[in-house]
Amino acid sequence: MWSFFSRDPTKDFPYEVGDPVPGLEDRSVWTLHKGKKRGTQDEVSIFLFDVQKHSETLFDIAKASLKKLKTMRHPSLLHYLDSCETEKFLYVATEYVDPLATHIEDLKLEGPQKELFLSWGIFQITRALSFLNNDGNMRHNNVCLYSVFVTLAGEWKLGGFEFLSAQGGADTSTPIPIKILPALEIYDPPEKKDPAKLKTVTKCSSDMWGLGCLIWEAYNGPLKNQPALKTTDNIPKQLCTLYCELVSANPASRPNPADIITRCRKIGGYFKNDLIDSMLFLEEIQIKDKAEKGKFFSTLSSHLDGFPEAVCVHKILPQLMTAFHYGDAGSFVLAPMFKLGKLLDDAEYQKQIVPCVIKLFASNDRTTRSRLLQQLDQFIMHLQNSTVNDQIFPQVVHGFLDTNPIIREQTVKSIVHLSSKLNYNNLNVEVLRHFARLQAKDDQGGIRTNTTVCLGKIAQHLHPQIRQKVLVSAFVRATRDNFPPARQAGVLALAATQQYFLLAEVANRVLPALCPLTNDPEKQVRDAAFRTIKGFLGKLEKVSEDPSLKEGMEADVHTATPSLSNAAATWAGWAVTAVTAKFYRSHSDTARVSHPKSVLSKPGSLEQPSSSSMSTTTSSVTSMTSLEHSESASDYDPDHWDMAAWGEIDSSAGTGASAKSPPSSGSAQATPALAALCEDDWDNEEWGELQEQPCAEAELASPSETWNNSQWTDPIFNNANATYVRGGRLEHRPTAHQNSNDSLGGWEDSEFEPIEENADENNASKMDEMRRKREERKLQRQREMEARRSARGQGPMKLGTKITTAPPPF
Repeated sequence: MWSFFSRDPTKDFPYEVGDPVPGLEDRSVWTLHKGKKRGTQDEVSIFLFDVQKHSETLFDIAKASLKKLKTMRHPSLLHYLDSCETEKFLYVATEYVDPLATHIEDLKLEGPQKELFLSWGIFQITRALSFLNNDGNMRHNNVCLYSVFVTLAGEWKLGGFEFLSAQGGADTSTPIPIKILPALEIYDPPEKKDPAKLKTVTKCSSDMWGLGCLIWEAYNGPLKNQPALKTTDNIPKQLCTLYCELVSANPASRPNPADIITRCRKIGGYFKNDLIDSMLFLEEIQIKDKAEKGKFFSTLSSHLDGFPEAVCVHKILPQLMTAFHYGDAGSFVLAPMFKLGKLLDDAEYQKQIVPCVIKLFASNDRTTRSRLLQQLDQFIMHLQNSTVNDQIFPQVVHGFLDTNPIIREQTVKSIVHLSSKLNYNNLNVEVLRHFARLQAKDDQGGIRTNTTVCLGKIAQHLHPQIRQKVLVSAFVRATRDNFPPARQAGVLALAATQQYFLLAEVANRVLPALCPLTNDPEKQVRDAAFRTIKGFLGKLEKVSEDPSLKEGMEADVHTATPSLSNAAATWAGWAVTAVTAKFYRSHSDTARVSHPKSVLSKPGSLEQPSSSSMSTTTSSVTSMTSLEHSESASDYDPDHWDMAAWGEIDSSAGTGASAKSPPSSGSAQATPALAALCEDDWDNEEWGELQEQPCAEAELASPSETWNNSQWTDPIFNNANATYVRGGRLEHRPTAHQNSNDSLGGWEDSEFEPIEENADENNASKMDEMRRKREERKLQRQREMEARRSARGQGPMKLGTKITTAPPPF
């Protein structure tokens, strides 16, 4: 005899039943449990009906409510996922929710946030009832605190369909069903007990009574008896009139839910606020045009602080991500997206925001790149070092070569935030190579100034050997710039990074470079130069009196982790108040032309693999203050230079140019003897030859132009002309104007080779060879200068020739 065994239905049910959730107890035929989907472990809610515990009547009610839940779909109705029926239980899986009664008890919101949360929830239930009464021609008959559930996103969903009834056509006399559960009888409308009033019942009157009860419970807690509905002390004034209509004893006077929405959505209405406006816009974002989206996203950031956190994280942020991936919202979503990203934990941030950031950095749109660079400080702390070096920095570095000065400037300033995460090669080779070119050749004074400022800020992250070789030369070059803020930035950078200089460098290179600036035409530059000189002289005097102090003052020169407790590190505290608060475009600077589309070919010495990142943990010696850059030279007023922290400079990219003015005398008139003293490996001419050569004017690219990385292909960079392959054509353009008298394009770019911390004997010999060649070049330049001085001293003197003396012996 064959025996047949039925398969257990729960094995095909793809959800696991978890712990019970309190809140429904005797007010529902269901018990609520937490659940998870098998495989993905996504959280769900499981409504469980115990067949053996309840009567056959309740079982029929439960099955009827399940059937209705399956067939109805609306954003404000509980979302059905799956169900399963066995001999013992009836399982229904829905989206993850909490009972509203429990949620309000645990609600931690206060003030305006709580008001917004409640208004958004009541709006959703009103909308759901309008759908049932008007579109579905049905009555819910069970609207109360225990038939409403709240999702993780703070959305209210209407459930509890146990007593849902349909009404045929214009017939509104369908009797109100008897609720078997005694605890729910308190929500029955008064006409249920008064047959005379049943003639005035409308299709929505009973549900509007329930909506009134729900509003009262939202502000006062669970309803104990019907007379309590007369208390309106806690209900907002703008809602009181509507509430009184909803709980009216006359069914005919209760409004239709559609009319409620129309009335309360008017200006000053209960449903007219920033949260509901924003949520409704996001629901309809796919049918909005680009202009409307741009306007909405530009104002959304200012409203987010007043929205409940759950709504922001679980509702608004996913909508923004969807609009970014599948819509045309573009860069407008960046500001609110990054603001909401701060509410996520690190794991969620890596999962949701970081992929968007990587995708955005690869965008060809200049506006998107500009917004990303401006807001880099909001998300850089969440990015892994490998992500920055491998995926983000290769995109950022293109900004150094952009024809738009705004992009170039923002790229320079972004390195301040990126420097701590960059590896050795990216920071000590690539960044410094571009900084050298920008400081020497960029036509925008603000960009040259920012390059100096940013180099000072990232000095603590540079490799000690690279740092020792670069800083003095770069800052000395800045002191020769014909743009006054650039000269001042060079002076203050020397002061702020003085703990990285050997005392011999201070005496032989720094002080000779600062002394001419004491005669600078700009008072701020002179003042900064005098204070810095006094500080350096004070250090030298102390070491002269006590040579044992030298080791302590030079302690940070060769270390990758400078100590702020070092006396040398704290000496430059005065620099905090020694820079202008408003930078301007000088006459000599506005005469500069726009930067041509130029790129630098990578020297052969830079092709070596990079070593590990040499980032440090020390704090910056000086604070930074945002400094404005005026649009033209007419904005300059020497009497209004406010003293602020040595900081970042926001220079606007001007497009016009004015007549050229001669360079500043303070940096242009140095004696040959002084020039010989301050000569270094990056400069091969005297200081007195700083006059700029006029160049043809060129138009700056508009920020709205599209960035196209494919334009730059196999560039060839020469001293006189540059050949570019762009758009399939070869174009010959003159190189950008070099700011100073340095004939080299950077801080000895050919010598920028990666230096391993544990160098072997081959590396040591290679360094010795490089040092020997450098000394030979230095001696050769000295002999050439002495020969030029001797040649000038022979023969009759010409008008205007300066009388000079022989340089002192080294």
